[in-house]
Amino acid sequence: MVAKPSDTGSVPNIDAAYRPTHDERARQGFVGVLRAHSSRDMRNALEHRYRTQIAPAVERQEGQAPQTSREIGKLMDTDSYYRFHSALRYNSQEMMYLSVLDPVERVADEMIAVGREVAESRPAGGTLTLDPSLEMPRYVTALDVHLAPGSFHSEYVDDDLSQGAMLAYGSKVGLGGHVYRHGDLGVIGQSIGYWLTQKYPQFKPKRVLDVGTQSGKNLFGYIDSYPEIEAHGVDLSATTLRYGHARAEYLGKTVHFSQQNAEFLDYPDGYFDLIVSSFFFHELPVAATQRILKQCHRVLAPGGIMTHMELPSHADCDAWNNFYWDWDATYNNEPYYIQFRSQNLVELMVEAGFDKERCFTTSVPNFETTDPADYPRFLSGQLPPMDHGRGGWFVFGAEKTV
Repeated sequence: MVAKPSDTGSVPNIDAAYRPTHDERARQGFVGVLRAHSSRDMRNALEHRYRTQIAPAVERQEGQAPQTSREIGKLMDTDSYYRFHSALRYNSQEMMYLSVLDPVERVADEMIAVGREVAESRPAGGTLTLDPSLEMPRYVTALDVHLAPGSFHSEYVDDDLSQGAMLAYGSKVGLGGHVYRHGDLGVIGQSIGYWLTQKYPQFKPKRVLDVGTQSGKNLFGYIDSYPEIEAHGVDLSATTLRYGHARAEYLGKTVHFSQQNAEFLDYPDGYFDLIVSSFFFHELPVAATQRILKQCHRVLAPGGIMTHMELPSHADCDAWNNFYWDWDATYNNEPYYIQFRSQNLVELMVEAGFDKERCFTTSVPNFETTDPADYPRFLSGQLPPMDHGRGGWFVFGAEKTV
């Protein structure tokens, strides 16, 4: 059995090659439910336990509740429910990738063949530019980021794209129970793209750059919002770009994928009208973030907009939420998580060359769960922003001065 061509007969659907057995799907379903339970249900129960029992008990004993995330961390490290929650959360994170490894490896050759065919035919007109000499930074290679075996970049054979497939399918398993991401995994791009069309109705970007695009799933949302846009995505990982290119061509999305280090973009000055990213900067040392933001300023055209979806800063959260968000730094192989969240994002953008009065941070409503009729009230301030991960997506960005 081989991957079937698209309805137009142009290229095969690379995802049709992925055929888990009955037992593998059952395992993946269990892992998705387990991860949802640990990261959503237990999270809510844990917060309720802390706010109604643990913090008041400390306040009665010591005169005040814990004031910082570090104080909360020291307290919670001995709490049995928190330790059980952490164990489930850690193991379910590992299991979501392990649950897709066998079905991906079983059809790796078939997927590679599809990727090669698509790279030659390119029916949607997209491109795939790879740089075999590109050096991987240590912040990518030192750890299996997100506990994903092989991290984002590993390749094992010529034209390999199995790592990209493993990351994509593993994420689907892990997010299967997420109330705000139960549909298209590119909902972040959909959400921010729609927000841009509503907040800046006169803004008509000609070119968009997605930094750290991986397989381009969120870039597709910007194409939907701006159908005439020329879409570009850069990433360090050749394997995720190959997989993304095969998907984009099958779906009829014209995307120009390029393997680059975003710290040293090769595009000319002012080439893009819109620059975006999703869950990208917290994986980098701050020095790399500073260099990338300077590159964003350089390649962004005057009058253009930069919008990055990220984790909310420490300054934007209370002590409990900072404690909870920073769990990933220790247990999910994301060592720069806390360092990034401690930064003043506006100051970072100003340092990169943007005018302070044109910089912004906000929470964008989730596309799948927000009634479009409520949007005018949100934009006018009548409706408060939703918390990140609970109906909203935190973004920071700037408009480049004309």
